[in-house]
Amino acid sequence: MKNLYPVYIDLNDRNCLIVGGGKVAERKIEQLLDYDCSIQVISLGIEDKIKYWAHQGLIQLYQREFTASDLEDVFMVFVATDNNQLNAELSKICRERGILVNAVDDPPHCDFYVPSILKRNSLVLAISTGGKSPAFARRLRRELEELITPAYGEFADILGEQRELIKERIEDIEVRKQIFEELVYSDVLDLLKAGEKEKAREKVTQCMSYWLE
Repeated sequence: MKNLYPVYIDLNDRNCLIVGGGKVAERKIEQLLDYDCSIQVISLGIEDKIKYWAHQGLIQLYQREFTASDLEDVFMVFVATDNNQLNAELSKICRERGILVNAVDDPPHCDFYVPSILKRNSLVLAISTGGKSPAFARRLRRELEELITPAYGEFADILGEQRELIKERIEDIEVRKQIFEELVYSDVLDLLKAGEKEKAREKVTQCMSYWLE
């Protein structure tokens, strides 16, 4: 069994290639659209939604067969075809060139797996079974969606704002840690969960004023 190392990758301005134009490819594209990468799609058959994204200038679409030259300057590849032989061949070429590859629903030909993602603003939770059961990962995500409400994302954003201010104004590392801990374990999150956004902001201001005055 593979021992996988979980990691978040910055795809900003990176070239991501998707080989395939069906529903599976459509789902992968929809996920990638949130991450500011350059998306190229190659396939003979193309779903209407993928064509729409291309028409909007969100992706580059090539309605033809894949060739090895398509891998030039590519950082990551998703193979989303129903042709197992093609999946294996593409995976082999990518690995020979040191390009990260994911053959959808074909674990032996994957360098990485895409987790089930729960996103609340800047807070992102990734759930993976290492390719063992994507359906179970999706179930866990749905259960967590009820627990991790949008308020958690709002709280993460507030903490990010204050973190930059603290780093700018407080030089002592230990004092910084103390402030971060105080904010994290304050009742700000509870106020946000109760819909009391104004009171939550007031609480943050009160806490920060004590340390920054």
